[in-house]
Formats: sequence, C-alpha cells, structure tokens
Amino acid sequence: MEDYKDQFIVILAGYEAEMDWFLSTNPGLPSRFPIHIHFPDYDAETLFHIAKRTVAGRQYRLSVDAEIKLRTQIRQALQSLPRGEPFSNARWVRNLVERAVRHQAVRLFEVNSPKREELLTLQAADFVQEASR
Repeated sequence: MEDYKDQFIVILAGYEAEMDWFLSTNPGLPSRFPIHIHFPDYDAETLFHIAKRTVAGRQYRLSVDAEIKLRTQIRQALQSLPRGEPFSNARWVRNLVERAVRHQAVRLFEVNSPKREELLTLQAADFVQEASR
C-alpha cells in the first residue's frame, strides 16, 4: 500500500463498534485509516420517505392504511432499538417493502382476477410485523 499511497484509496464501511474492533486487531491499521466519518441513523420521517421512494421505484403505491401502518412500524422499530445498537437504516426499510410485496403476491393469489389497481397497491395487511431487525 505504501508504494501506491497516492494512487490507491481504500474505503471501509461498517458499524462503529465493529469497525473500532477491526482497527484494533492490528496496531498498524489505525494510522492507515486516519479519517473516520460517522453517519447517524435516519429519523422515522426520512425512513418513511425512503420507503415511499422504494415502493414507487418498484411501481407500487401505498393505500392510506398501508402508509399509516408503515409509519407506525418504522416508529416502533426505532423506539424499540436498544441505545447504541447498530441499525441497518435504509436496508431495513428496503427489506420491509420487499417483504410487503411478497405478502401482497400471496394475498392476491387468493383473489380471482385481481384488478390492476389491486396489483399495484400495497395494503396495510401486507406490512406484517417482523420478529427482528
């Protein structure tokens, strides 16, 4: 690395405690990675907007009840998080939306000839509570 220090960039990313542990495993690592940037977790409103963009990006929309349930799930997830515990932020939201899409598919499988609007709209029932983050 030293021979190519002006041509070589390494970016390490991870949860703060785990990155601190990693850098402590070798006495030479901290000096090789002197710049640390901390990105705080998103708040509930930002996570909700990320979820809405994820839904729209998959060409779905949320019913009013689904929006309410999604907001509630996000708030509950953030409130139940032990202080200092890592949280996957946008990845958690993406997984929540992907799970809702799968639940919607199973729910609509039981519907005889679902209408286009039903196929494009996620309902509150599609956002089932998850056991863990």
